[in-house]
Amino acid sequence: MYIMGKYSEKAFLGFLKDPTTDRKAAVEKLTSAAGGKMLSMDIVRGPYDFIVVAEMANFEAFAAVKLAVESTGAVRELVALEAMDLTSAAKKAGELTGNYKAPGQ
Repeated sequence: MYIMGKYSEKAFLGFLKDPTTDRKAAVEKLTSAAGGKMLSMDIVRGPYDFIVVAEMANFEAFAAVKLAVESTGAVRELVALEAMDLTSAAKKAGELTGNYKAPGQ
């Protein structure tokens, strides 16, 4: 699972107060407590501030992490992306073709 998020102004103030804070350790502890395993974490450039690669037991475990983290006000827009098999999805889409009509058709 790929987890991306944005730090809030509250988090940025915390970084200024203590620039040596180890966010990877905090994320690893939280992921483990949720029954998962953090594989990596990077601060990134772009629309998100960080990306975490983690193994989570299920989506509910991620949802619990999201609730716990966002409730602190330090992180916002925590989202999860799950890897998928495009070939399998395309095969299924081919089977479904003809079972859906677009509006006006």
